[in-house]
This record gives sequence, structure tokens and C-alpha cells, in this order.
Amino acid sequence: MSQIVVDDVSKRFRLYTSRANSLKERFTARRFARYEDFWALRDVSLEIPPATTFGLIGHNGSGKSTLLRCIAGIYQPTSGTVSVDGRISALLELGAGFHPDLTGKENIYLNAAILGLSTKEIDAVFDDIVDFSGIAGFIDAPVKVYSSGMFVRLGFAVAVHVNPEILLIDEVVAVGDEEFQRRCFEHIHSLRRSGVTIVLVSHNLGLVQSMCDHAAWFDHGRIQALGTSTEAASAYLSKVNAEEQEGAETPSAEGLTDDVLRRGSGEIRFTDVAVLDRGRTRTMFAAPGEDITVRMTFDCHEPVVDPVFGVGIRHEGGQLMSLKTTLQSELDPGTVREGGAVEFHIPRLPLLSGKYFVNVYAVDSHSTHVYDEIEHGLTLNVRGGLVRGIDGFFDIEGDWTLRGAHEEAR
Repeated sequence: MSQIVVDDVSKRFRLYTSRANSLKERFTARRFARYEDFWALRDVSLEIPPATTFGLIGHNGSGKSTLLRCIAGIYQPTSGTVSVDGRISALLELGAGFHPDLTGKENIYLNAAILGLSTKEIDAVFDDIVDFSGIAGFIDAPVKVYSSGMFVRLGFAVAVHVNPEILLIDEVVAVGDEEFQRRCFEHIHSLRRSGVTIVLVSHNLGLVQSMCDHAAWFDHGRIQALGTSTEAASAYLSKVNAEEQEGAETPSAEGLTDDVLRRGSGEIRFTDVAVLDRGRTRTMFAAPGEDITVRMTFDCHEPVVDPVFGVGIRHEGGQLMSLKTTLQSELDPGTVREGGAVEFHIPRLPLLSGKYFVNVYAVDSHSTHVYDEIEHGLTLNVRGGLVRGIDGFFDIEGDWTLRGAHEEAR
């Protein structure tokens, strides 16, 4: 039996195009005001079983947060029904129910009571809430003197310690410093292991993949894909990639990115640089594990003995991911007297999702003299190919083995 049932739900908002300038107009103009109907949700149906972690993904304005508020009971659907079986705790706007003139302690009791806890139940978790929030020294001060960080810490601590059966999360777990964020995620994982049903709205597809059993991708208020978190995320990324490719311009060595950096003496000069997919078609996009080739076409203006060609890949954040040169291969260019092309083939791209720059080099055999160097010249967007439990920059291949405590290593 499902714990949350969303049955053919639609939600309409009326957007009024004029504002009243006086109090009288506010009472009379609404009857005649012009408005537009905005449908945030259209014909949405899904079921979430108990002890399931379910993700809602999609671009801003796609309807996922509206659905979360319908499940929480904040919004009433314009049509359709939402059925929920269990106590809900919602991490939507942290501390939204706090009264500024009440102390932190008084607000804990007030909010927990609103969520359905008795005084005895609140007493039992009060110390845990205070310890988790890390603001024990201010718990008897009115929350209006709290910093924004203290405010959200207390709000989060209350929400996750009221013994929820259903936890709704809307992009609010990235609060506080790194240590507090770590504790937030650890506590959410402990709730998940204890059988709490979690519905998570997030733009972080890696987080959705690692935490969620199933997910739904929303676009313009409708469900576009519903399935495992990997299936939904892959469908969403496929659409994003298609849209980006449609508007992308094909790069070349003479018309590279705006941030291109170039230097060199010019004996060898690149005339074209391209990333090619398996079908030998230019691309700016690739998926983790995909077969790609970096092709560098060049002119030679005078004979060059034993030139070294190189390809570097750098993350947009500045980290160098890889630098490979022909010195590391069996390729022996000899004396280059005329133009040609050199290719670096990557049979399985190990990079995970992100934006990267492809840099190319032509230097002498001692790597001390630069004939041509192009940095930040070519953009490679790595998208899709998501795998549960993987994060970082690289997908490092390897094998896992679990041995018993007394089993000898083989």
C-alpha cells in the first residue's frame, strides 16, 4: 500500500496583471481585474510506497516544489487529490513557523506541537534538538537576534527530530558550514535507514542518484519520466544535452572560446582543433565512458625535428584532470616538414559530469620551446551516463572484494 498517492493533480495560480493603488481599489478592483491562469501542475499522478526515498527533478518552475507543497498540505490542488498516511515534517522554508519574539526554546515547543508532538514527546527530544543545532548558548534568547545561520540550524534540527514518518525536503540541506551539512546528511540517511519515507526536490542529480530509489522528472508542470532515479535523471539530461547541442556553435582553432589563451613561435601552428565522437562527428558533448577523439590539424612553416604534441584537460574550476603527450606513446613524428593532423583517441572517457576545457600543445622534444599552445580553446561538456554511488571527477575502474575477518587474502 502506498503512503503517498497523488491522483490526477492539477494546480492553477492566477497572475493578476494590474495592481491596486488605493485601499478602495483593492476591495473593488479584484472583481474586474485582468489575470492570466498559470498551471504549475497538470494531470500529475504518482504513488510513493512506505520507506521509499523519492526524488523530484527538473528545471526551475517545472512544478516539483509546487507538488511538494501539495503533499505537505500547504497548497490545495485545483483538481485531483493527494492522500498522505503518516506524520509529515517538511524542510521547505526552514524556521518559517518561528515567532521572532519567542526564544529558541519556546519556538521548539511551539513548532513541535504544531507538528503533532505532545509535551512529553518534545521533552524527550529537546536536548537532541539543541545539541544538533549547536546554539545551546542562545537557546533562551529570542530568535529575532539570531543570525540567519543560527535560524536555519534550529529550523533543521526541529524538523528532523520530531519523529516524522514522512520527510519532505526542498533544496534546503545545504545550510550552515561544511561540518553542519555533513551532520545534516548523516541524519537524513539515518532516517532513511529507519524506514522514514523521504521526498526530495533537488537540482543536484548526483545527490538524487545516491539517495533516491525512484524519481520523477517534471517539465512545465507535467511528469516527463517516472522510474528509477537513474532512469529519470538520464531522461532529463538527454533533453538538456539536446537543447544545448541545438544552440551550440562548432568550434575551430581560429574561432575558439572567448577565453582562449594562445602563445608560441609558430613553426607549427594549429589550424583546427576538434573533439570527435565515435562516428567522427564534431561535438562539444560527451557522456562518461564514451569513445572520443581529440584531433589537431596543423600547418608546418619550416622543418621541425621530433616535435611533441600534447592534450590537456582542465576542469572549469581550474583543476588539471590530465595531460597526455606523444612522449608517452610509441608515436615517433621524426622530422615534420609539412602540415598534417595528429589525433589522441580516448576509448573510454573516465570523466564524470562537468564542464571541461581541452588544451592542445606543440613543443620541442625537451618541452622547453613552445611552437603553439592553445588553452581554454575548446569546451567539452560531459553529461549523462549517471551511475549510482559515483561522485567526483573520475570514474576509476576497479574491482571490489569482501572477505571474512578470518579469511586469508588471496
